[in-house]
Amino acid sequence: MNSRRKNKTVKNLPVRFGLTAFVLFLLVAVSSGCAWREAAENIENSRSLRVGMSKAEVLAVMGEPQRNEEYATPDLWFYYCQPVWIDGLVTRDECMPLVFQDGKLIGWGNEFYASRELLRSVREKSAE
Repeated sequence: MNSRRKNKTVKNLPVRFGLTAFVLFLLVAVSSGCAWREAAENIENSRSLRVGMSKAEVLAVMGEPQRNEEYATPDLWFYYCQPVWIDGLVTRDECMPLVFQDGKLIGWGNEFYASRELLRSVREKSAE
């Protein structure tokens, strides 16, 4: 009798493992689908951005930016646009920066931000 129960448990092991793997796959797929949707919406909305827009106008187009004390500032906003890690966290490398000066949008995108930071570091070195 005991050996029948053992055989039954061993036979059900692949089914249980497969079911668990399937449920985990569904959870990851659903959570990553939400991330991709938000990223796609932010990219689509960014096509309406124009230099000189006020922060209120940008909020109306893009919605709320990512809020993270580590890298977001009042004049530097980040929007999720490129899921790299499916871990539930939003990191700087997954975001599109929007740069403001005097309350107006002066540019956006990683290339703009990188060139602005490079220019600022060159100015700081030449001032020394």
